[in-house]
Amino acid sequence: MNRRFPAALAALTLAAFATPAAAQDAPDAKAEAAKSAAPSPQVKTRDLTGTFGGQRVAYRATIADTILSDDAGKAEAVIVTTSYVKTPADQSRPVFFIYNGGPGSGSVWLQMGAFGPKRVAIPSDARDDGAPPYPLVDNPESLLDVADLVFIDPPGTGFSYLTKGTDPKKYYGLKQDGRAVADVIRRWINDNGRWSSPKYLGGESYGTSRTAMVVDELEGSTYNDVGLNGLILISTILDFAGREPTPGNEMAYVVALPNMATAAYFHGKAQAASVEAIAEEARQFAIGPYATALLKGQELPQAERAAIRAELSRLTGLSEEYLEQADLRVTDQRFYKELLRDRGLTVGRLDSRYTGTDFDNAGETPDADPSFYGIDAGYTAAINQWARETLGYTTDRQYQAIGNVGGQWDWSLGSGWGRNAYLNIAPLIGQAMRQNSGLRLFNAQGYYDFATPFFGAEYSLKRTGIPQDRITWKYYDAGHMMYIRDEDRAKLSRDIRAFIRAR
Repeated sequence: MNRRFPAALAALTLAAFATPAAAQDAPDAKAEAAKSAAPSPQVKTRDLTGTFGGQRVAYRATIADTILSDDAGKAEAVIVTTSYVKTPADQSRPVFFIYNGGPGSGSVWLQMGAFGPKRVAIPSDARDDGAPPYPLVDNPESLLDVADLVFIDPPGTGFSYLTKGTDPKKYYGLKQDGRAVADVIRRWINDNGRWSSPKYLGGESYGTSRTAMVVDELEGSTYNDVGLNGLILISTILDFAGREPTPGNEMAYVVALPNMATAAYFHGKAQAASVEAIAEEARQFAIGPYATALLKGQELPQAERAAIRAELSRLTGLSEEYLEQADLRVTDQRFYKELLRDRGLTVGRLDSRYTGTDFDNAGETPDADPSFYGIDAGYTAAINQWARETLGYTTDRQYQAIGNVGGQWDWSLGSGWGRNAYLNIAPLIGQAMRQNSGLRLFNAQGYYDFATPFFGAEYSLKRTGIPQDRITWKYYDAGHMMYIRDEDRAKLSRDIRAFIRAR
């Protein structure tokens, strides 16, 4: 659906009937008063050098506030960006705009873990990061040799915040957040003279959802387009219905099954030639015999049920007795607790390579996610040390690695595509690719990621309306944040570097 023509027509109609009085929403005096009360933007820069992708690069690091205001000039949001630009500046260089997900997550994860010039050194082999110190080390996998990098902390994340009196409903939501991030990107392009530069956009987890919303704002909502060369999606979630195991939604079990198989393989509960092999076996079984069996419901013949149960047990490492008690439908939360119950361990949600020990071994679900509490302290320390001590950003605000915005989030698209119970924003990416013949997509998935399962990403991006010949698929032997594993951080960097160079 192209929303450009109706939007343009509406704008022309309003302009035709506007009167001079109506065109002024607030007296000049009020606007000036509002502007005078705005916070002063903070901008800190440092000139540094590093070796990235085998090249020695001089660059300028800038951490800066971008102030978003309402029509009357009142400051509503302060958005913090951290940019790394090769010096001297070169307008022909690509620029990559990057954020994380949540919603509510700051850009700390991709900045201090994958693509920034420095990274935090924590265990690579799915062990807990323990107590400090957490070394901040050079990151040769940073993409600064091929692109300038702009990390964005959306409203309510990182050091970014809403000003006093600002209604969170104006910024906390699918469309609202996408509009704000798009505004920040346009402002950065203006301020840095980068309109002719190749441009890439992307993020991780909900950041992939944000990408769909932002690309729609930049390329699909008006004629004032910001043309993009590529979308870089890491741990993709676009079709949310596939993640909700509510009664009757059988796709949630189909989508999660390949992840159960790869986790079982990693922990020695299932046998296969490789993780790639068991992933493919599980894909074919999930979309074929397993989906068919679930859709038959109570009419599933006993012989067929027994065959499905046996194969499900072989792939997931769960006993046939347990699978029967669960009616062949095991939620991911139950799986985390059940897979290694005999060892007194649970497995992680973000990365099922991680294991944890609960208060006791009973119960259906784990106490917490060992793949999150196993990494968060190191990342929090790293971003605060880098932003405050190295770049000189001064604030009394805490850095919100995971901000408290989820409960206030407006998940409505308002598009008329269907009820909110079925939220799928992949069509926005398809629309952008169809209307921009030069737009390509890179998708990265970890085999051990239950938060955004790899089969769910495939399911959402391989459906009608999305050009398949412009999608690059890459897989990693880790979880949601595959760059935690040293080998996969290097591989992810090589893969994205090749994607950017191939424009």
